[in-house]
Amino acid sequence: MHDAKYLTVYLFTLAGATCWGLIGLFITPLYTLGFTPWDVVAIRGILSFALLIVFMLIFKPDQLKTRLKDHIFFASAGIIGIAFYNYFYFDVFAKSNLSLAVILLYTGPLFVTVLSRIIFKEYFTGKKATGVVLSLIGCALVVGFLPFGQGGISYPVLFSGLMSGFCYALFSIFSKPVSGRYSALTVTTYNLLYTSVFMLLTSNITSKGEMFRSPDVWLYSFLLAIVGTIGGFLLYTLSLKSLEASRASILTTVEPVVAVLTGVLFLGEYLDLWQVAGIFIVLWSSTIVSKVDAKVPS
Repeated sequence: MHDAKYLTVYLFTLAGATCWGLIGLFITPLYTLGFTPWDVVAIRGILSFALLIVFMLIFKPDQLKTRLKDHIFFASAGIIGIAFYNYFYFDVFAKSNLSLAVILLYTGPLFVTVLSRIIFKEYFTGKKATGVVLSLIGCALVVGFLPFGQGGISYPVLFSGLMSGFCYALFSIFSKPVSGRYSALTVTTYNLLYTSVFMLLTSNITSKGEMFRSPDVWLYSFLLAIVGTIGGFLLYTLSLKSLEASRASILTTVEPVVAVLTGVLFLGEYLDLWQVAGIFIVLWSSTIVSKVDAKVPS
């Protein structure tokens, strides 16, 4: 029974990471249609919240009840863990390249593991440390950062990249205290509430109504919201109910693997032997983490 529950939780985490790994298919067309990275962050947050809140009001209104003091976690996860993580991630992508953006983002599991030890007193085992190291090495190989490197990195780009990983880590940290108290739907809805409010206040997406007359804009916006956002965050938040935040975060490092495979299968990109090796290392690290003994709450 417990083995089946473990497997289900790990599959939720991996499925959530897969949803995130597919967002390149939806973001690239929006860029082509004239939207900026900050616009896309706004579209992602606002539309995702709009869809979720309508669903909740119709089918799950009882799950919208929350404690006021928990909104500090929702707001922190929504603004720092979602909006700012996207901002720093897209900033690196704009100033450098996607490979560098991805590998710097995936310093996140390291931040999560350290912060989880400090805040939640989670055990930092040898297997967990091995999983962190292997996942980072695997990610570096998958995106081409290893074995030969990509030249110098400016300090602003390095800072933005590390901040994307740190903000990504904080999403796990801020969501953990409320993930056991509310459903994944509730947590994700309120996280995105604060993301959407923040983006409405800081972006000029409302002045670009003319661009939304294109059916393609709506198509890719809905795919980004439903698959690349709601699906990913719901599955990941659901996994936090039964997994330590650090372990769940390490498992999501399959996202860059999915992103690379998406490029190869759908965008005609080339996959070399180093990237294949990286894929196996990331999957190996996920297997190591999944075998760490832990008690799953009933």
